[in-house]
Amino acid sequence: MERTEQAPVAASTASRRTTGRAAVRTPQRVLDRVHAFLVLLTERPVSLYAAAALRIGYGLLYLAFLLREFPHRDDMWGPGSPWTPALARQMFDQSGWVSVLTLSDSRVYFEVCYAVALVTCALFLLGWRTRAVSVLFAVVVVSFHAKAIYMADGGDNLMVLMAVYLVFTACGRRWSLDARRTRLQASAGKTAGPRGGGLRHQLGDARNVLTTVLHNCGMFVIAAQVCFLYGCAGLYKVQGPTWRDGTALHYVLNIDLFRPWPELSQMIDGHHVLIAVVGYLTVLVQVAFPFVLFGRLKYPVLILLLGMHVNIGVLMGLPVFSGAMIVADAVFLPDRFYRSLGRLWQRIPWPTGATGAGASPVTAPAAVPPQPRPAEGRALGHSGPSSSPKRQSSG
Repeated sequence: MERTEQAPVAASTASRRTTGRAAVRTPQRVLDRVHAFLVLLTERPVSLYAAAALRIGYGLLYLAFLLREFPHRDDMWGPGSPWTPALARQMFDQSGWVSVLTLSDSRVYFEVCYAVALVTCALFLLGWRTRAVSVLFAVVVVSFHAKAIYMADGGDNLMVLMAVYLVFTACGRRWSLDARRTRLQASAGKTAGPRGGGLRHQLGDARNVLTTVLHNCGMFVIAAQVCFLYGCAGLYKVQGPTWRDGTALHYVLNIDLFRPWPELSQMIDGHHVLIAVVGYLTVLVQVAFPFVLFGRLKYPVLILLLGMHVNIGVLMGLPVFSGAMIVADAVFLPDRFYRSLGRLWQRIPWPTGATGAGASPVTAPAAVPPQPRPAEGRALGHSGPSSSPKRQSSG
């Protein structure tokens, strides 16, 4: 009888212990996750290859944009523009924008600013002294956008935001001249050794932590900006009656202002079912985009978005907008994707003449047997394999 009464007591005691352990483990798990998040935020910069892709993409895009508008630079931004520097300064007093182009009405000053802008875009694209050049690139983009704010196609609005965000990222650590210089210094043994204790060591650690935090936060803000843009665009389309009945793209293809290829637009407009399906698919992809980022479904969605932006750039004549959106989508590709692209690039069988000239006998495999010197080769009546670096590298 006593054993029968003690059994429920023991069971209840065991259940209370289990509940107590679970209650103790739950806060511990939360603390572990918070600690792991803080370690990720402060010790490991994320998406370095994606940041490099953004730097290269926007640098190349804006450089091509400035070169394309070089014959029309005075009409758009210069002293001869209908939107004069005086009108721009009056608007700046109300809107709060700033531009280095309005500091002087001199034509020489404008030409110097344009040349500096071209050089800045090229250096930003190549990743030379990226920390300082990224600030100059942001100043260039903001200045040119503010000076001709009513003459753009909407793509430079996104580029202004991305240029400012990239200032806070470590976008020069991959695929840049800075990264190449770091590798050369490391191979030459010129990297800084372990720092001694004291204030300098603490300041160095604090600088590394601050750089990592700013980079991670900047990449998160870029990704959030793109998600916000797609989500708002999709929800805004849902409210329109032409998007609900599938006729929106029909009207888009018949706007003369956004129809650089009228024959092509008319040919596509003749397929009514295709136009309706593409319109519904556009709304669905844009609304669903923020919800598919944490699964493999994001890859086909990104492919659909790529096709959508290519069609916008071709059919509507908005290449800057389409290019800005395509580059922005690159932030969602993981680093392993970019590393696989690098390995694929290295496997391409380039012509022997392009790569053989740069080969060095120092990098020859260790399995190659010792070759006779040129003097010995001449004594033996032949030139000797060691006189050709290309042969050594191919052997």
